[in-house]
Amino acid sequence: MMSGLLDLTALELGRKIQAQEVTAMEALDAVFGQIDKKEKEIHAYVTIDRENAYKQAQKVQAEIENGTLTSPLAGVPVAIKDNLCTKGLLTTCSSKILGNFIPPYTAEAVQKLEQAGAVIIGKTNMDEFAMGSTTETSAFGITRNPWNTEHVPGGSSGGSCAAVAAKECFYALGSDTGGSIRQPSSFCGVTGMKPTYGTVSRYGLIAYGSSLDQIGPIAKDTADCAAILEVIAGHDKKDSTSVAREAYDFTSALKKDVKGMKIGIPEEYIGEGLDSEVRTAILKAADVLKEQGAEVEYFHLDLVDYAIPAYYVIACAEASSNLARFDGVKYGYRASAFDGLHQMYKKSRSEGFGAEVKRRIMLGSFVLSSGYYDAYYLKALRTKALIKQAFDQAFATYDLILGPAAPTTAMKIGESLSDPIQMYLGDINTIAVNLAGLCGMSVPCGMDRKGLPIGVQFIGDCFQEKKMIQAAYTYEQSRKEEA
Repeated sequence: MMSGLLDLTALELGRKIQAQEVTAMEALDAVFGQIDKKEKEIHAYVTIDRENAYKQAQKVQAEIENGTLTSPLAGVPVAIKDNLCTKGLLTTCSSKILGNFIPPYTAEAVQKLEQAGAVIIGKTNMDEFAMGSTTETSAFGITRNPWNTEHVPGGSSGGSCAAVAAKECFYALGSDTGGSIRQPSSFCGVTGMKPTYGTVSRYGLIAYGSSLDQIGPIAKDTADCAAILEVIAGHDKKDSTSVAREAYDFTSALKKDVKGMKIGIPEEYIGEGLDSEVRTAILKAADVLKEQGAEVEYFHLDLVDYAIPAYYVIACAEASSNLARFDGVKYGYRASAFDGLHQMYKKSRSEGFGAEVKRRIMLGSFVLSSGYYDAYYLKALRTKALIKQAFDQAFATYDLILGPAAPTTAMKIGESLSDPIQMYLGDINTIAVNLAGLCGMSVPCGMDRKGLPIGVQFIGDCFQEKKMIQAAYTYEQSRKEEA
């Protein structure tokens, strides 16, 4: 029975808990059993909180039994990426500099989950401060891909995606600054969604690039993602970038129907640099949608080539400002021996940050420095505005845009760290979505010959999650029927 539980989606388990066929504690037993079996090899978690998880499960179970808690996700175990603050539970961003940081408050998105009866099992590993695409830059060791442990899980939400793929939780929260939910979801064969910028409160998310970061769900399928998003979305006056939307009923879009939907595939997304097996899987996914009645055509999406340089200038500039707060004064790591305040800052930051984070802080400080601000930072902001215009034009014609979530499947551990530029180019299919503030999601669409998953990416216009969910759900259901 226990092992059978792990195959359920979050919603299926939620229904069983509501029907009192399974208790929240039994669901936890199943997850912790799997963690004990797999975690040594996968290393998806930085912190596991068994004691509090069981306390929470008992509390939730009592509320379900007396009828006060009826949320579809009540009692379902969830994992949280380690850059979301959790009161009383270590939150490290997988960095030495926050190795001892226990926040005094909880992030808004996590709080919303707790109110809906979620049971938090722990915090997942990630690239340090979300800077990376492989989960190899973590100060606490690398996470491995559950499909093949010689390969990376992607990043930066690699721990969350690997935990869902290895059945070490039923769903997880991640954050996406330039593809950090969608690319590892594609590598780990799970479904991950980046909502429109401003849909989910960023309060309590430790900032990397504030104009790009967005929290989103990672789960086994589209229905789970829609239900989780429904719980975590909402306007929050504690976050100045939060948007009050008219409706948050994302699950109402779970309909198998794409008739008359116009879907565009950018030529630039399926051209050179794309692995041939990934291309075949993406075009096959497009054919499935065609069979279901969608119109699919190719078009040119201008300026895509400029997305990577613009993104890395903006993200690094914001990171260098955001990470200035980690200085060893009030919290976090502080160097043990120093002479005077200036040296304390210098030593604490040099010892506390890893190589990739230092690289991006330096890049960011450079593009914001006098003499270079106009040449790089302002130019990048103008490019960002033009990329947004190009997407606006595309969405004037198309309901959705389709493409790969990543140009290849998961690379071997160590391959991309030796070549940072290669790692940066791995985000080519995802970052434009963040620059334009759109919504996007990755859905599994096949395997390559090495047995590694491939993800197809659905991109929707701002606040058009429902269209995206409907198309992704239709695609999933059609594939199930074929199988």
